[in-house]
Amino acid sequence: MINAAVIGLGWWGGTLVEAVQKDSPAIRFVSAFTRSRSAKDQEIAAKHGLRLADSYEAILQDPGVDAVVLATPPRLHRDQIVAAARAGKHVFCEKPFTMNKAEAEQAVAAMAAAGRTLGLGYNRRFHPSWIDLKRRIAAGELGTILHIECTMSGPNGLTLAPEAWRAQKDEAPCGGLFPMGVHAVDGMIDLVGEIDQVFCQSLRRAVPGENDDTTAVLMHMKGGMSAYLGTMMATAGTFRFQVYGSKAVALLGGNTHVVGQSSHQRRAGLFGSYLLQPVKGDAEAIEVPEFDVNRAELEAFARAAEGGEAYPIPAAQMIHGVAVTEAIVASAGSGKLEKVA
Repeated sequence: MINAAVIGLGWWGGTLVEAVQKDSPAIRFVSAFTRSRSAKDQEIAAKHGLRLADSYEAILQDPGVDAVVLATPPRLHRDQIVAAARAGKHVFCEKPFTMNKAEAEQAVAAMAAAGRTLGLGYNRRFHPSWIDLKRRIAAGELGTILHIECTMSGPNGLTLAPEAWRAQKDEAPCGGLFPMGVHAVDGMIDLVGEIDQVFCQSLRRAVPGENDDTTAVLMHMKGGMSAYLGTMMATAGTFRFQVYGSKAVALLGGNTHVVGQSSHQRRAGLFGSYLLQPVKGDAEAIEVPEFDVNRAELEAFARAAEGGEAYPIPAAQMIHGVAVTEAIVASAGSGKLEKVA
């Protein structure tokens, strides 16, 4: 059993705690640190029996804490991970990983030097429907992969508080890229490998703040296929992930995280439909099980930390995902095709 501390008790930090706190055999939260120490933070801590620490440093010095779970803005992640590594703690980091590739490499190196486990919160990878799609692609059931595309949208940009990190252009560039689109980037890497080049257009159409709300990215994969990512932060919530092969097309449909959803919906309602359309014949609707992806990722992290099977997102993929988002942001600024470092 891993004893963990959650850093950040906002709506997502609380969701992570709720995923495992009742009955997980692998991980439990014993303490928390939050800068605001708001009434809501204290309510969450009391509900789940968490000790509220006075500082992140106090968490790292606590011998009763084996691991830290970072539900904090991405600009803080590199330094928080390096500090945890020096303190001998395992780290589960919510996405996005870091702001740039150099920071990602520094965080990964620190954890490797400390011999500690690093997990990254791309929870969609853990859903049985996603795992089934990956298996079908690897087995050649879709044929030669021609193109992958994903569209993710939600209304959260319309109501974000001006001080929220997701509303800041320097902390969450390209609108929905950091809150949503990084999931699709990671998914494409998981299914078909690394990304070679990107071209991005990012616009502000309807949100009241300074950040963009409508972002479109064209990508060329190193494996030869093309890809597209679209994110919108000022419309209804949707998720569509499509893989086009020479034998069949696969479509995963579902939801993004929308303000006001229940914790259960945020954890178990990401996918709602799964369709396989062969070149010839009728489409097959594949059953989508209800599945708590947050519990699955945290328990996989805990098992790895205790010496079990390695966490299923390799460090090289963590770093490459950040390199891709860095190139996307660069392209939005330059108006040019950018090579992924």
